[in-house]
Amino acid sequence: MNSISRRVLLARAALAGTALVTAASAHALDAPATTNQKRKVIVTGGHPGDPEYGCGGTIARFTSQGDEVILLYLNEGEPAGTPSSKKGVRIQEARKACSILKARPAFAGQIDGAAIVDPSHYQQFHKLIEQEKPTVVFTHWPIDNHADHRAISNLVYDSWLRMQKSFSLYYYEVSNGSDTLQFSPNAYVDISNQLDLKRQACFAHASQSPEKFYELQQTVTRFRGIESGHPEAEAFIHHLQSPPFELPPSTRQKH
Repeated sequence: MNSISRRVLLARAALAGTALVTAASAHALDAPATTNQKRKVIVTGGHPGDPEYGCGGTIARFTSQGDEVILLYLNEGEPAGTPSSKKGVRIQEARKACSILKARPAFAGQIDGAAIVDPSHYQQFHKLIEQEKPTVVFTHWPIDNHADHRAISNLVYDSWLRMQKSFSLYYYEVSNGSDTLQFSPNAYVDISNQLDLKRQACFAHASQSPEKFYELQQTVTRFRGIESGHPEAEAFIHHLQSPPFELPPSTRQKH
């Protein structure tokens, strides 16, 4: 009697296990593929040059794998009262940098050094983000010495909330210690093979003393490389309440 019961139990367990494996296999087949899909990436910056310096290597990695990347600048890099002879210079530099990185430039229409964060500008900026339907948005870490950096970070965050946290949200650093402060990354991207493209994109902003600022930013990427085990890396903070997003391969992420 006991031996028959054991045989019955074993048979039932085997059938149950087969059913679970079959169900799991069916679920795996039905699950949407996350690799080899074109994604829309928006990298925002206070000024032309900020995304390139903070994320240029990562941007190059995204575009090389077929993702669509938009560099959305809060302003055109021209303070109020810019002489007409100098107008448009930084827009052309931004377009050149985007061409190097195979990204698309866009501008939010604010004025350099006079950022406004109020209900009407929240709404205006939200419309820009909403119409693009991004998979992920990168923006400045909000603890920053530059008001324009803080402004666009807040504008992005507001849009993320309005869109029900539907896109993945990452923060990046720029000129750490000079602009970005108290930045503790939880994600890294190896940019060792993208250094030349990043340098070209940064130096496309020829009117902005790239020799000085590129050297400062490279000190940061070398340090982040030491942290993450790469020759050079860009570091990020992933907002843990936002959807998961796969950064380029060979990326080490802390949990």
